[in-house]
Amino acid sequence: MSAQQRIGFMQGRLSPIVDGLIQSFPWDNWRQEISEASSIDLKMMEWTLDQNRLYDNPLMRPQDQQEICTLMRAHDFTIPSLTGDCFMQSPFWKAQGAEQESLKGDFLAISEACASIGITMIVVPLVDNGSVENKAQEDALVTFLQGEMDFFKAKKLKVIFESDFAPAELARFIARLDADVFGVNYDTGNSAALGFDPTEEITAYGERIVNVHIKDRVLGGTTVALGTGNADFDAVFACLSEVGYQGNYILQTARAQDEDHLGILQKFRDMTASWISENGA
Repeated sequence: MSAQQRIGFMQGRLSPIVDGLIQSFPWDNWRQEISEASSIDLKMMEWTLDQNRLYDNPLMRPQDQQEICTLMRAHDFTIPSLTGDCFMQSPFWKAQGAEQESLKGDFLAISEACASIGITMIVVPLVDNGSVENKAQEDALVTFLQGEMDFFKAKKLKVIFESDFAPAELARFIARLDADVFGVNYDTGNSAALGFDPTEEITAYGERIVNVHIKDRVLGGTTVALGTGNADFDAVFACLSEVGYQGNYILQTARAQDEDHLGILQKFRDMTASWISENGA
């Protein structure tokens, strides 16, 4: 598979910015994004799901699932992964009682929906509001998900975690979960913002990385255009090559300020393809 074929984009990156949010589900444009991406030979996307209007999202509606599959076939397009911003917005591991049980039910319903259209990876963001703050929260997360391992296996799903854990802590955390079902989503921008060393990170848990988000951020700050922040992309791709990473690279990049969302995504796609090729990743 060529470098370009391993690159996809985060849903919403080809739609107008809504309410100043860098990422949200593109209610008015989700169909067009697939055809627009295909026009520049970008054939892979990661779906996004918010807690707001969760069950109105096309992913969660059987009639819309059929349309999604029809669009994928028409454009030779794949949606291998989902970023569950909903889990970060309403983390079941921080809830109690009936609310927690309801949110766990949402997790399983989302998993069913993912399987129905061929999504095989569910990204759970343990950052910002979803950040794991203590052992009780971590135990609630691990106990529930590990307990549903047979369900995830039957649905051919992997649950993968994006986190703000330091390298050794993330290695310790992911070791608690079965490697057949659970893995790590490595985010280049988040790591740069936290000041983490990619060599230390990927050495610690590289064999558990199954998906990579590509973005750039300044140290302690926000997302910026690729190559203008603190992410050391040459080091990242060299380290991923060393551990034999063969997975996808999803562009979760800065938004175009001039509304040329297709042009900026194409530019960032080509930059990423060059890094992959130059570093053998």
